[in-house]
Amino acid sequence: MIHETAIVHPKSEIGENVEIGAFSIIRENVTIGSGTAIGPHVVIDPFVDIGADCRIFQYAAIGAEPQALKFSGEETWVKIGRANIIREFVTIHRGTAEGGGVTEVGDENLIMAYSHIAHDCKLGKNIVLSNNATLAGHITIGDHATVGGLVAIHQFVRVGNYAFIGGKSAVVKDIPPYMIAAGDRATLHGLNVVGLKRQGFSRNTLTMLKKVYRLMFRIGLTQNEAIERVAAEVEQIPEVITLVNFIKTSERGITR
Repeated sequence: MIHETAIVHPKSEIGENVEIGAFSIIRENVTIGSGTAIGPHVVIDPFVDIGADCRIFQYAAIGAEPQALKFSGEETWVKIGRANIIREFVTIHRGTAEGGGVTEVGDENLIMAYSHIAHDCKLGKNIVLSNNATLAGHITIGDHATVGGLVAIHQFVRVGNYAFIGGKSAVVKDIPPYMIAAGDRATLHGLNVVGLKRQGFSRNTLTMLKKVYRLMFRIGLTQNEAIERVAAEVEQIPEVITLVNFIKTSERGITR
């Protein structure tokens, strides 16, 4: 159902069983998947693709031009997957040409009220952004990560799969997968054991990841020394390989 006060551009594509609330505005070049529910006073600007079965609450603003001086009006996009929950006053901005042209949000994420996702961010699936989480441009968030309330993340930072960032943290370097980070500036506080257990990680996997954490961050080895010892001393299960590769490929440096 589309409320009689909503404004829906004729060049938008609205799927089956979509709800659009009172006074919401859907501009041209917008696609909304079937079963998505859009609350009142939502604004969806041009060049936005939203998947099926999403819930978008009142006063969310999706697809505004990026807050980037390099942007010059080119066609760039926001692409949002299926079954996302986007709460009140969330803002998600379009990409920039230099950043690949697309801001991406995967499937089944919970984006709580007042969160901001800036240009060219890439979010995976099953992520939680708690209230007032603020993502600068070009940030990558891995699957099943949790970002606490009032967290600010610097541009180009990567947050690994299953990482947990505590509330009111300021993050300026990459957060490795499976870890807990907190503070201003954020530092590591060990393995995200509770979160990993909830996700069904085995005891052996947790043991191996704890060994990697100790070698990488707690006994004073250089990064190269730690990587060599991990290769020699730790079972090379997929999670260990993922963690080591994340560290090897960091460009901003690793939170420690």
